[in-house]
Amino acid sequence: MQVINFKDLKLPQKRDEEFLKIDFSSLFSYDFRNVKTSIFSLDLKSKKDENSYDSILFDITKNLDKNQKVLTINEDTKEPIILIHTLNEDETAFTNSLEIELKDGIKAQIIEVFNSKSTNSSFFVNRSLIIGKNAHLEYVKVQDIVSQNSIIFSLKTSQDDNSNVELTNFEFGDGFIVNSFENTINSQEVNYELNGLLKLEDKANSSTLVKTVHNNKSSRSNINYKNSLKDNSRAVVKIKSIVNQEALYSKAFQNCNSILLSDDATIFAQPHLEIYIDELEASHGTTTGTLNKEQLLYLCARGIPKEKAYDMLLVAFESSIKNNLKNEKIKEFIDNYKRENYV
Repeated sequence: MQVINFKDLKLPQKRDEEFLKIDFSSLFSYDFRNVKTSIFSLDLKSKKDENSYDSILFDITKNLDKNQKVLTINEDTKEPIILIHTLNEDETAFTNSLEIELKDGIKAQIIEVFNSKSTNSSFFVNRSLIIGKNAHLEYVKVQDIVSQNSIIFSLKTSQDDNSNVELTNFEFGDGFIVNSFENTINSQEVNYELNGLLKLEDKANSSTLVKTVHNNKSSRSNINYKNSLKDNSRAVVKIKSIVNQEALYSKAFQNCNSILLSDDATIFAQPHLEIYIDELEASHGTTTGTLNKEQLLYLCARGIPKEKAYDMLLVAFESSIKNNLKNEKIKEFIDNYKRENYV
């Protein structure tokens, strides 16, 4: 099975503005031996995915498997719901589609881990979050696949009035990764936060595409990414926020900070704001550099070995994303996470 042979499927092209700097050719031309649906540890109902999406990346998974699992949360979660997904067969394309619905007033926490112990396999993942009025979701994704594997992860969020969504994306893997996050905010008093940490090495190739559209008043979006890249790793981070005329008194913030830890690491960061009103707060910015040499010298001058001082500064840079996690159980999970415990 080759993705390029799908009938009536429009595929992303490198020349398209949205997918500029992302080369899908090797993934889409690869001839997978098998196509399988990833099995969830929970007993979930299935339905046909009839949702509409802005990004055409969602259509790849839908074309492979039109069914979608449904996780409905009717009461507050006492512990985070943890879902582990593993690529465990070579040359296999795994589909993984899930709709998560929070009922009105519910507070919930979810952790999803995507890892692999295979070669030349791929995840095609769709997520749809439907968040009820006054509901609050903290959702954390950990991606930790090994080289010669790939993942296309697409997530759409729909929020009702006064709802709060806090997403955190941790990228630790060493394969080919593309993430797409979209949220069209049509409700009032909505808060949407997306924090990301890309910690890449070797030949990891990770791309993140974020699109947020404000269509109602007093909504807030805050996109914050930290990237530390070493060896021959490569990252693309494109963040687009649109604030339309109906979105009075909204707030739209974007921030992307990158540290390059080798001469061969590459980052392409592009924040983008489209604003059609004056009554709002908005800001965006991006920085790229290396670890602060003055701080490194300061620590070494106080007797700290250079390698330890280096690690201390890197941990300080990355920790701001982890510190944004609200739930203590999720913090504990991330602090103790080790890939070998899940493969």
